[in-house]
Amino acid sequence: MSELWGVFVILIVCPLLGALPLIAWIIQALKGLQLAQVGTGNIGVSSAFYHGGTLVGILAVLSEALKGIAAVLIARVFFPDGSAWELIALIALIMGRYLMGRGAGTTNVVWGFLVHDPLTAAFVMLVAGISFTILRDRLLAKYGILILFPMIVGVLHVEDPFRIIAAVALAALLGWIYKQIPDDLDLPVQEAQPESQKAFQFFRGNRDILSLDDDLDAAVVGYKAARLSQLQRWGYPVPKGWILLPYDDPEVLIDFLQPSELSPLVVRSSAIGEDSEQASGAGQYETVLNVTTKEGLQQAIAQVRSSYDRSGAVQYRRDRNLKEAAMAVLIQQQVQSVYSGVVFSRDPMTQEQDVVVIEALPGSAAQVVSGKFTPEQYRAFVVDTENLALIQLEGKGRVPQILIKQVAYLARRLEDRYYGVPQDIEWSYDGQTLWILQTRPISTLLPIWTRKIAAEVIPGLIRPLTWSINRPLTCGVWGGIFALVLGERALGLDFNETATLHYSRAYFNATLLGKIFRRMGLPPESLEFLTRGAKLSKPPFTTTLQNLPGLTKLLMRELFLERDFKRDFRKRFAPGLSQLSQESPDELEPSQLLASIDYILELLRNATYYSIMAPLSAAVRQAISKVKDVEIDNSLTPEVTALRSLHELAAIAKHKFPNLNPDHVFEEMARSPEGQTILIEYDKLLQRYGYLSEVGTDIAVPTWKEEPKAVKQLFVQLMQGDDPPRLQTSQAKSKKNFLQRRVDLKGRVTEVYSKLLAHLRWAFVALEKIWLHSGILQASGDIFFLEFEEVRRLVADSDTKFIELLPEIIATRRSLFAQYSQINPVPLLVYGNTPPALPSQISLSSDQTLRGIPASPGRTVGRVKVLRNFQALPEIDRETILVVPYTDSGWAPLLVRAKGLIAEAGGRLSHGAILAREYGIPAVMDVHNATWILQDGQKVRIDGTMGIVEIANDLKPE
Repeated sequence: MSELWGVFVILIVCPLLGALPLIAWIIQALKGLQLAQVGTGNIGVSSAFYHGGTLVGILAVLSEALKGIAAVLIARVFFPDGSAWELIALIALIMGRYLMGRGAGTTNVVWGFLVHDPLTAAFVMLVAGISFTILRDRLLAKYGILILFPMIVGVLHVEDPFRIIAAVALAALLGWIYKQIPDDLDLPVQEAQPESQKAFQFFRGNRDILSLDDDLDAAVVGYKAARLSQLQRWGYPVPKGWILLPYDDPEVLIDFLQPSELSPLVVRSSAIGEDSEQASGAGQYETVLNVTTKEGLQQAIAQVRSSYDRSGAVQYRRDRNLKEAAMAVLIQQQVQSVYSGVVFSRDPMTQEQDVVVIEALPGSAAQVVSGKFTPEQYRAFVVDTENLALIQLEGKGRVPQILIKQVAYLARRLEDRYYGVPQDIEWSYDGQTLWILQTRPISTLLPIWTRKIAAEVIPGLIRPLTWSINRPLTCGVWGGIFALVLGERALGLDFNETATLHYSRAYFNATLLGKIFRRMGLPPESLEFLTRGAKLSKPPFTTTLQNLPGLTKLLMRELFLERDFKRDFRKRFAPGLSQLSQESPDELEPSQLLASIDYILELLRNATYYSIMAPLSAAVRQAISKVKDVEIDNSLTPEVTALRSLHELAAIAKHKFPNLNPDHVFEEMARSPEGQTILIEYDKLLQRYGYLSEVGTDIAVPTWKEEPKAVKQLFVQLMQGDDPPRLQTSQAKSKKNFLQRRVDLKGRVTEVYSKLLAHLRWAFVALEKIWLHSGILQASGDIFFLEFEEVRRLVADSDTKFIELLPEIIATRRSLFAQYSQINPVPLLVYGNTPPALPSQISLSSDQTLRGIPASPGRTVGRVKVLRNFQALPEIDRETILVVPYTDSGWAPLLVRAKGLIAEAGGRLSHGAILAREYGIPAVMDVHNATWILQDGQKVRIDGTMGIVEIANDLKPE
């Protein structure tokens, strides 16, 4: 029993002991520094010496030494002296040290192992000290010890295999940690505390010559060198190169390179922050070509280094708030160019999304970037980035067109490798190979805004009032989730920039989300996976480990999500909705309506959290459990329950009134008691689901309760016998399993969230009626062209000047809204914060195959009916393939009457996809520009299993 307690104590106490940030506390107390925010961000002994000086360093050594000794002594309380459990205790200690304490744990292990096995420790330290003194190679000494000490343990304790295994595991763990965190000894010696500089210089040892073959860290060598190193590892042709770190003596590298007339070199800058998303640094630093002698190489290195301190470069960095840091120098073999140039994967001037801009000339790339020569201009139009289909090339000159096409392909491939960030690429062709000389983001085209996800979450045209309410709610909740996971790593991220409006449509900040996901240790496409069910690549193990504490907190939120929602439903949502349903907004004064609106918004802040977390949780659980979409029971989803209730009531009405005139169903039923009973039930149904609307997240859109025309049409159609297919029987029905519980929760959350938004809308409509009567507003719908703070201002005081300006403000916004409503299609991506007033249009052939997300299985052929909104309800029969911009709960009465569904936005978890699966209707979601490409009456075949739409008029029925 004592040993079991020992195992428990070692595995619990030792990681917590390792996580104690003693060094951070020491340097905070003595120097007032946040160690995690300076240098490499490590909280270790080296960083304490570097930033705090000798006294702080000594105290740091003592604190970490005591941790290592304490871990061994804890093990000895329960196990014999010298047992393998002492090494297990050290392993647990440094795991806690790395994951939560942000340090490697070397000092812990050295002192702990010294207490554990003094003889082995003394021998290893002696050999290591001699080796380092002779060889002066820090890396060789560090990794040599990790190999040596388990070997010596194996020799001295051959009879104890458990101890040998523990020693090997400890060495392997330390080696792995060394690979994950930067080394403070790589920091510039000159910036260390003066009394620590000599020691740092000694322990840095003799460096190996760094080359582009190595895995380089941009924080040390700059983005230019790090990106070229990355491209070379990916297999792209990059001229061979070497890196001279800041403050390093260039003599060793100069002797190694031996430049000559036959092998000229080019010396380039690679400053920290240069070629980054924040700043290109173009033209700020020196580049020296045709270096052919040692003396010339030495001068070129000095010239490039000195360019970092030029007044123009210093001012450039200040203007962009770039951190001051020394500059690494990149030395490469010079390409003997036949043709060279630069290529922009997207047009930085016109922002045409499918245009690759190429500037080229015979000779070296320096001619193009120097500004002394006018290059030839080419524009390549690319529409299929997956297959890189080049459909048109503009521009003629001396550069072969086949080479220009290859350059265009290269640009788009590199853009894809860098998560869709537009690239500015310098290239050169020597007659055989197309070389990449550098690639960097086009900073003027950042951030990148995407309609993906946003088109499903906040679809359609958005009016100012809706956006002024939705944006802070959505950004606030997402920011809270991200901050929970990231902790201190959330510093510098503005979560208010998560979303914006372009062309009166919602866009998410793909650039910011990419940064967030990389900091979280998740792939950049994570949000698309979680909200839309797209394929997710494997997250990097190392960065996921760094975020383990935050991810653990998020996991706990997920595990208790249902419990928390039930608690909030009981304490907040149910009483709140009951109170709201009992009051009539039309009977309230403006100040009372504003109070009611504030109350609803307070409830919505909590409901928004669940409306985001529940679908995410369901998506993750579905991916883990590998349950197919058709096996999920969505019976608690509002649109499904509404349609089932309507279907059942229509069946009763059809049985009792089989011969009613379709044009006068409601009038004729009102003439009999039985019919009146059905109409009462119909009204109850409409009241029960009257909160649903065409766009559930847009309070400017009328609800079913206000405009029930679509529901009436479906009710009549169901009575006529033109029934939708029978609901599919799901294999997972009534199974409250790992996934199903979350799907059920999602349905309940959607109902609460939608009801709150409906009450919010009705409160604003009531307020608008008062202002229309008093003359403050002129026309119905005007209130939705105000922002919420403007509404609050109008209620709070009678600012006559502002009231006088209202007609002009609203007219301007209405005009812009009308202008944007004519833009079709809107671009999927917007580059930069100032997109073109009118996005470019793409001409597409009418017989192409369209692709999207397979959302509901099955194949069918039918005639297209394009429906862009609910303003004009079409005739839909069982041969209609309905094409819509998006789907929401309120679309349900129309969707279930169609033979197939095609949507421009949405995924497997969207409202339309769920309904389609419930009713066995083939559906393809996320078909970009579908409402623009497809025309009424066109014959199409849709494959809901493969996600394919074929356009042709000679298709035969399935």
